[in-house]
Amino acid sequence: MIKEKQMAISILKHAGGKENIRLVTHCMTRLRLDLRDWNKADTEKIKEVPGVMGIHEDETLHIIIGPGQVNKVATELTGLAGGGEMSVNAGDRQAATRLKNDTPIKRLLRKIGNIYIPLIPGVVASGILTGIANFAKNAGVDPETLWMKLLLFIGSGIFTYLGVLVGWNTAKEFRGTPVLGAIAGMLIINPALADLTIFGKALVPGQGGFFGIMLAAWLMVVVEHSIRKVIPSAVDILFTPLLTVLLVGMLTLFLIQPAAGVLSGFVTGMIGSVLEVGGFVAGGLLSGFFLPVILVGLHHGLTPIHMELIHTLGHTPLLPILAMAGAGQVGAALAVYIKTRNERLRTIIRGALPVGFLGIGEPLLYGVTLPLGRPFMTACMGGAVGGAYQALVRTASSGIGVSGLSLMPLIADNKYILYLIGLLMAYAAGFLFTYLFGFTEEMADNID
Repeated sequence: MIKEKQMAISILKHAGGKENIRLVTHCMTRLRLDLRDWNKADTEKIKEVPGVMGIHEDETLHIIIGPGQVNKVATELTGLAGGGEMSVNAGDRQAATRLKNDTPIKRLLRKIGNIYIPLIPGVVASGILTGIANFAKNAGVDPETLWMKLLLFIGSGIFTYLGVLVGWNTAKEFRGTPVLGAIAGMLIINPALADLTIFGKALVPGQGGFFGIMLAAWLMVVVEHSIRKVIPSAVDILFTPLLTVLLVGMLTLFLIQPAAGVLSGFVTGMIGSVLEVGGFVAGGLLSGFFLPVILVGLHHGLTPIHMELIHTLGHTPLLPILAMAGAGQVGAALAVYIKTRNERLRTIIRGALPVGFLGIGEPLLYGVTLPLGRPFMTACMGGAVGGAYQALVRTASSGIGVSGLSLMPLIADNKYILYLIGLLMAYAAGFLFTYLFGFTEEMADNID
C-alpha cells in the first residue's frame, strides 16, 4: 500500500496536518475529513494529489478517491492523524456558511442515508445471489437442486429480516438504544401479526413497510429519552426499556402501522401512476434531473422508497431509470477523454471510468463533469435518453445499491438485454451530446 500511504501523507499535509483533523471516515468512494479549522485546508492542493478525483465540501470535506482504494487510504490516514477531539473554530466563516446551508430537510435526508448506506453491501451481495439463482432457474436449472436452494436461502436472508436492521440503525442514528429500534422492526415484520385482530380487522405482517419501521424506531428513541428524564437512576435499566417497548409497541399496532400502510400505498401508487401516465417522458425527466438531485443530497430520501417498492411490488421500476443518469455521465466523460489534450484531466478520467461503468459515478461527477460545467449538462441529457427508454420498456430491479453494468443481475422478469440496450443508449447519447457541443479545450484549464 505504498501508493495509498503516499496519498495519505499528501492529503494530511494539505488538510492542515493531523492537529487539524478531528475524525477520518469513508464510504464506498469518498474519504471524509472532519476538520477543526477549514481555513487551514488547501483544497486546491488536495485536488492535485495523484489518485484524488475531486472534492466536495459539506459538513465534512469529501475527497473522491474511488472504491477499494479509499478504504486503504482511510486506514493509512487514520494511523497518521491519530485521535483527539475539539470544537470547530467558531469564527470560521466557511463553517458558518455550511451550518447556514444545512437545512432541516438536508439533515433528515442525511440521517436516512446513514440508516441505509451501511446495509447496502449486504443488500447488493444478497440481491446478486438471488439474481444468479433466478437466472439459472429461467435457463432451465431445476430449482429443487441443493445448490439452487442454498443460493436462494442465503440470498433471501437479509430481505427477510432487513426491517430489524433498519430499526436498529434508525435508533442508533437518532442516539437511542439500537436494540429497541430493532424491536420496532420486529413489531412490523413479525409473522405472528397475522394471528392478531384489532377492531375486527386482522393485522398484516409487513404493513407500513420501512416507513413504519423508521417511524416506530424513531418513536422508541423519543419515548426512551423522555422516560429516562423522570425515572430514578436506580431503576432506569429495568423500567425505561420496559415502558418504552410497551408504550411504543401499542402505538405501533394501533396507530403507526395503519398510518404507515396508508403512506406506503400512496407513495408506491403515486410512482406507479407517474410512470404509467407519463411513460417515456416521465422516465426521461426523472433520469435527466437525477444528477442535480445527487448534488443537493436529496437522493438519500429515495432509498426507503426503493425498498418500499421492492417490499410492496417485489421490484423497483424507479432504479433502472435513475441509473441511466450515471450512464450518461460515462458517455460524456468518454467524449471529453477523446477530445481533450489535458493530461491531468485524461488521468482523472482513466481512473474514474472503470468504476463509472460499474455504476459508481461520484468520481466522474466531482472530478470531471461538474468542474467542467457544460459536460454536466450533456451528461444529464444523455441520462434522459436512457431513462426514457427504460420507462418505455418497463424494466425494474429486484434489489438496490448498484447501477450501471452491476445492476444487470438484479433486473427483474428476464429483461437483462432490454436494460443493457438502454444503458448503451445512455452511453451513446451522453457521448454524442458532449462530443458535438458539450466540451471545448478551454474548459480543461480549470482542472490543472
